[in-house]
Amino acid sequence: MDNINETVLEVLYSILPITVVITVLQFTIIWLPAEAFVQFLIGVLFVGIGLILFLIGVNVGLLPVGEMVGSALTKTKKLWVIILFGFLLGAVVTIAEPDVRVLSSQIDDVSGGAIPQSTLILAVALGVGIFVGLAMLRIIFKIRIVYLLAGGYGLIFLIAAFTPSHFVPISFDAGGVTTGPLTVPFVLALGVGVATVIRGKSASSDGFGLVGLASIGPILSVLILGVIYG
Repeated sequence: MDNINETVLEVLYSILPITVVITVLQFTIIWLPAEAFVQFLIGVLFVGIGLILFLIGVNVGLLPVGEMVGSALTKTKKLWVIILFGFLLGAVVTIAEPDVRVLSSQIDDVSGGAIPQSTLILAVALGVGIFVGLAMLRIIFKIRIVYLLAGGYGLIFLIAAFTPSHFVPISFDAGGVTTGPLTVPFVLALGVGVATVIRGKSASSDGFGLVGLASIGPILSVLILGVIYG
């Protein structure tokens, strides 16, 4: 019950500021049609209810299951199993990420279908999956994350030089939307589970950094998509 109360308060603190700002603007500057403003308020109500249910689901299901999956994969002591399922889990959780679908839908509309929604989602998912698999290797072989981040962003700037300019901002937005409410908790829990089995609870912090690495993947994949489409 305490967890539910904390979740409700967290959601209220999240959506109240934007609701108050829009309401103030409505009656001072913008004066939207009454129908549009009522739709906004209804939307806020639905978003609040949805976020409450979603966060309860994350805390009850995604976080513990992600950590248990990471622990179980590591106990197999098979490197290819850990990397393969790290890739698959990273890819499928990205496909389910709401932020990715919103971005792909908007880009599909703006580009007039030149960049299909399904193609962008698949590219982003593959990018995240590959880098989650790479992050598993980092945990297992104790590779310093700074080397991977420096190499990844160096490669990003290199490929960006050969990519059509309109794909560059899309790629960085694609990296941003993968840090959404579905991908982050599951990927973090997966990394903590792997690190805990390998080096114990005292070193479970090694499981962090996966989200930072995972966000490099979609940037690279969309840039490469730009080179292909360009």
